[in-house]
Amino acid sequence: MVKTRAAILTDKATFGDLPLFKNGLEVKEIETSEPQSTDAVVKVQAAALNHRELWILKGLYPKIVHGGPIGADAVGVLEKPGNSSVETGTRVLVCPSVNWESNRRGPKPNAFRILGLLPDPGTMTDTLIIDGKEVVPCPEHLSTSEAAALPLAGLTAYRALFIKAEARAGDNVLITGIGGGVALFALQFAVACDINVYVTSSSEEKIACALKWGAKGGVNYKDPNAGKKLKELLGKDNYLSAIIDGAGGAMFDQYADLMIPGGIIAQYGQTSGPGVSYTMDLWFNNIDLRGSTMGSRTEFKEMVEFVDKHKIKPIVSKEYKGLTQENVDQAITYLSEGEQLGKVIIEIGQR
Repeated sequence: MVKTRAAILTDKATFGDLPLFKNGLEVKEIETSEPQSTDAVVKVQAAALNHRELWILKGLYPKIVHGGPIGADAVGVLEKPGNSSVETGTRVLVCPSVNWESNRRGPKPNAFRILGLLPDPGTMTDTLIIDGKEVVPCPEHLSTSEAAALPLAGLTAYRALFIKAEARAGDNVLITGIGGGVALFALQFAVACDINVYVTSSSEEKIACALKWGAKGGVNYKDPNAGKKLKELLGKDNYLSAIIDGAGGAMFDQYADLMIPGGIIAQYGQTSGPGVSYTMDLWFNNIDLRGSTMGSRTEFKEMVEFVDKHKIKPIVSKEYKGLTQENVDQAITYLSEGEQLGKVIIEIGQR
């Protein structure tokens, strides 16, 4: 057996100040099975939290299984390569997708999973045992925290922006909810490709930061005139080619008036409610609504190569030093408050 320290999902509500949380986390020593011949062993340096962990803790995520480590993002040093071609001692990133090799349309039915829920391992641990095919060399320009921030949100943004929304240089693209990890990566990726980016947020501070990072303009989605103001920012006879949306919020009903015929809405999340309405003004104008969840192993490798080529540095909101109960509790509480601008990182092992 292999001993490791990990943040384990429990069925006990350990976050007393967060009454919506039905589940909890316990940081403790556990024993895991010895690695198989195909398994890679990664000594984790840092892991990141995602809003997915909040949904799991609230009991609102499908197929929750207690008793295993949480987390889908990690950077670490490869201790044993398994069936990977990466050399021992290399700093690596871990692909968060499971059972999705390369199909651009999507994974096989009922096969796709994401790290961080049993039966799959989670990354919030000091020793990660995973199929060797899931590790790729980490770009050298990234710090430990920047590297940990990249996998899940970076992959989600890459697929939504380039594969599903088909965004290209010169396009006008709206990215909603700027401040979250996926939205920020979509902004960075788009700016790197000379795409004209517009953003929404309820925070003027976050909009100002997006402008600093290359966005052309932004509007407060809580403003009842947000759509009209966005059209003014676009200018006469200019429209959106695509929208990268993780909320499906109040502005969704205004999208048709802002988009070119044949535009694409890439929907990677539904944080504002149970669903959206695909109305006549959308289909009449040939506007596609395309769901987008994570991405394949092939797309993960493409995304990492893209980040390396353009020397993109993920935006980190806050770092916690050490995999302790106190740090995990504080990091989850901070993420739940929704004030972050970038990713929340827990540094675990040696840099």
